[in-house]
Amino acid sequence: MKPRDIRTAAIGRALLPNVWDIAALILVIGAMVLIVYGGQQTVAPLSELERAPVSLDPANLPLYALRTTLRMRLAIVCSTVFTFIYAAIAAKSRRAELVMIPLLDILQSVPILGFLTFTVVFFMNLFPGQVLGAELASVFAIFTSQAWNMTFSLYQSIRNVPKDLEEATQSFHLSGWQRFWRLDVPFAMPGLIWNAMMSMSGGWFFVVASEAITVAVTLPGIGSYVAMAIQQQDLPAILYAMLAMLFVIIAYDQLLFRPIVAWADKFRFEQTASGEAPASWMLDLFRRTRALRALTLPFAALNRAISNLRIPLPRLPPAAPGKGQTSRLVDTVWIALILAGTAYAAWLTYRYLSASLGMSDVVVVIRDGLITLLRVAILISLATLIWVPVGVWIGLRPKLAERIQPLAQFLAAFPANLAFPVFVVAIVSFKLNPDIWLSPLMILGTQWYILFNVIAGASAFPTDLREAAGSFHLRGWRWWFKAILPGVFPYYITGAITASGGSWNASIVAEVASWGDTHLKATGLGAYIASATEAGDFPRVVLGIATMCILVTLFNRLVWRPLYAFGERRLRLG
Repeated sequence: MKPRDIRTAAIGRALLPNVWDIAALILVIGAMVLIVYGGQQTVAPLSELERAPVSLDPANLPLYALRTTLRMRLAIVCSTVFTFIYAAIAAKSRRAELVMIPLLDILQSVPILGFLTFTVVFFMNLFPGQVLGAELASVFAIFTSQAWNMTFSLYQSIRNVPKDLEEATQSFHLSGWQRFWRLDVPFAMPGLIWNAMMSMSGGWFFVVASEAITVAVTLPGIGSYVAMAIQQQDLPAILYAMLAMLFVIIAYDQLLFRPIVAWADKFRFEQTASGEAPASWMLDLFRRTRALRALTLPFAALNRAISNLRIPLPRLPPAAPGKGQTSRLVDTVWIALILAGTAYAAWLTYRYLSASLGMSDVVVVIRDGLITLLRVAILISLATLIWVPVGVWIGLRPKLAERIQPLAQFLAAFPANLAFPVFVVAIVSFKLNPDIWLSPLMILGTQWYILFNVIAGASAFPTDLREAAGSFHLRGWRWWFKAILPGVFPYYITGAITASGGSWNASIVAEVASWGDTHLKATGLGAYIASATEAGDFPRVVLGIATMCILVTLFNRLVWRPLYAFGERRLRLG
């Protein structure tokens, strides 16, 4: 037989489906059918929601779970696109960073109630009389709970790319576009994936509010199911909702995140072979297919062609500000424009608030804000002491992380609302102080940002550095302070910033808890905003949200940003 015939026969056999193709095809077709079926529900008229209101019948939970999952999946896709654009620009441009990072601090501190106040009407007017408008409003609300920590993660990773790898890209004369896709994104991938998992789980914390749209529209979903169960004090319904959540979390862990974690292990920054590699039955299944892998070849070729484009992009800014009279002049003008824009926005806010509020209101909101700030600082410190050692222990053991991952995602996804009955009953029964004992509800859903980021940092910790620590006989506290804590420090800062911002958001629902006719209220900025929202007092809502944004931004500027800069300057790999 001629060599050409041999090659033709080999190619033909490679394209023939095998048993793995059949199994993978069933999964792919099943996923497409579910997506199409769930998508059809979004194009129905808005009156359909009135004819088929949310019911606590457990038979409806599979459909509710599907619709909630599709909303969260669309939100995570939008968050990923936002992350790649926003974080790349902020990391690559020093002048853009002056605006974009403080703006990101403000965005993550704006409560979900603040977003819903302005966005629901906008999306409903885009698609009047259709469910799609309410669906997009819900997706946007979930997006606001997912995007910020992913953006901080990619920004932090790009800023901390090892210098020797940067020099290698210069030696190979890679364009800015090629450097981004061949170095920045692969280096950031482990941390970004763990933050995506946290975002997906953290979205459950806000899905209750996002599905109970505040314009007399309640979207079918697990979130609205939980809200109705809490309102009606139906404990069996809450249990059914928790089981549905557990099933959904296990499904997307095994079908989505576990394969991505196993695939992204090749992007770890290593100079020696990795000890243990994470595994995924789903990834192994698709790697054993023939026809499906052959169908992906055109997409792989297109991906290579796009990533090989020689598009000039700015490189990372130098550590010191640019020298020269022109650079200083441009910096001065740019900062002056930023200050002018900030002053104008502050003036508009002042004019609006001064029409109906006085100085006494400002004093009250500042007092409440400082109380909530104290709560956040104490809770973040306690979460750090607990979850940093646990995250390191899990992250350094891939096999353990593989088993712990679904449990961690479920705990992160557990809505704090479901814990309200326990806290309310305990506080009333034992006559406890709500100002103290409602505080843990603030960190209940946000402490996991610290855990997930520390796991990502420990997972990405180079094996050669671990071996070097062993060679130098670093043990006990010396190993913690000389090796692993410096290694995970940049990841921890990312987790702490997002956990801090999330705790401020959570204060709105945590400082005011209720179960049936029993209502408890703690003194704080979250309770102030919640009470103003319930009363329809829009000026005080704006005052509370503005105060929260200012306090979060100042805290980040004075505490987290210096620590961020220290990690970038002193604890950078390479």
